[in-house]
Amino acid sequence: MAQRVILHVGAMKSGTSYLQRLLFLNRDRLADQGVLVPGNAWPDQVRAVSEVLERKRVVAAPPEGAWQGMVDEIGAASGTAVISMEFLGPAAAAKIERVVSSFPTGTVEVVVTARDLGRSIPAMWQETLKNGRFLPYDEYVAAIADRDGLGRRFWREQDVAGICERWSAAVGVDRMTLVTVPTPGAPSTLLWERFASTLGVDPAGFAEPGPTNESLGAASAEVLRLLNERVEGMAYGEYARKVKQQLAKRVLAKRRGEEPGVGYEPSPWLRERAGQLVEQLRGSGIRVVGDLAELTPLAVSGARPGGLPPEEQLAAAVAAIEGLVRASGNGKSAD
Repeated sequence: MAQRVILHVGAMKSGTSYLQRLLFLNRDRLADQGVLVPGNAWPDQVRAVSEVLERKRVVAAPPEGAWQGMVDEIGAASGTAVISMEFLGPAAAAKIERVVSSFPTGTVEVVVTARDLGRSIPAMWQETLKNGRFLPYDEYVAAIADRDGLGRRFWREQDVAGICERWSAAVGVDRMTLVTVPTPGAPSTLLWERFASTLGVDPAGFAEPGPTNESLGAASAEVLRLLNERVEGMAYGEYARKVKQQLAKRVLAKRRGEEPGVGYEPSPWLRERAGQLVEQLRGSGIRVVGDLAELTPLAVSGARPGGLPPEEQLAAAVAAIEGLVRASGNGKSAD
């Protein structure tokens, strides 16, 4: 049995996709340093975690025994094993206990990565769009301030102090680590270097993944939002394949350099809430890798999607149609 089982539980939009791709890209190098990344590919971890958490909104139902299969793979290993899945972060206490109790007492350690809320808000709004929601951006920001509707969901997934509190209740504060996401302008490998320290590996020489889970420009995001209103009710599996993966990630994401991004200027209420979170974390006794000052909300330059000129939305919509036509014409995904 692995002597250490590290659960990287999120938070969402805190460099998780980058770290997950890096882990699987470098599985052999990690194995040489005594770290197992279970599963043949990251979707195996998605399916396993989806099963143990009993998630309903999935592309396809995970095969029965997916979680136990991963537990067994870790059980046959030695050294350190790492599972990285941001769905774990907002889990309720009962499901956290189910996950932790799958492994021998004292083996589980939890890593939480956290990014400042200023950058998280526009990123999380886009994540709702990529999963079929269509709340306008300004209304989404207001819902976060009011903790209403999708705003409540935002705080379940972004209240890192709450996430740390729930998980530390199950594993103990001494087995918790918070890794802060560096601010813009920091070396591109710094997040990996910080995360690697939680695994106990030398971060040098690891292959870097390509762009991961790229954000959309403001016009493309608004086009996606308007489309979601019209395809509401589509089965999630079909939506994920046709809209999330094909249109959003493979077509619209390519326009990111051609249009302004989604902007956000932190409001006083957000700065106050972020300050409260930092104080909670500082007083929790949880180990911090990085600097809690990096959780101070940052402004994000860009545009308000709802205020864009119609011609910008039209350009994004035409580009979306072109991308889909070209993909269907050659019988391949719009890569």
